[in-house]
Amino acid sequence: MERTAINPVSWSLAMGFNQGEVVCGQSRTLFISGQTAMSADGAPLHADDMGAQLALAVDNLEAVLHEAGMSLSNLVRLNVYVTDVDALFGHYGVLAGRLGAAGVAPTTTMLEVTRLAVVGQLVELEGTAVA
Repeated sequence: MERTAINPVSWSLAMGFNQGEVVCGQSRTLFISGQTAMSADGAPLHADDMGAQLALAVDNLEAVLHEAGMSLSNLVRLNVYVTDVDALFGHYGVLAGRLGAAGVAPTTTMLEVTRLAVVGQLVELEGTAVA
């Protein structure tokens, strides 16, 4: 698989994402459902703690990737749903640091929503990975 970043403008690179990515060659694609701060048995964790919820959501995203034989480095698309964008920006380094350590800058969309499916959840990560 070959990945080529497409960035007609460069401002997004400072925020840790590419404007687009072309993926060529034989590959497997994993579509990842929204991952939140849920325990292994489905209990919501870290009520009202955006930083802790974000860290656990990334852990859960990585768990799905790992189960498919992939890692964050295979992530080509990341959707971030959050109940408070301003609160997320205070903790965005958690996500950006993990993606940076994996050497990846997936195309990303961030949306503020009224609420997530599970009451008390503040952030949800949904992705697409290619290997």
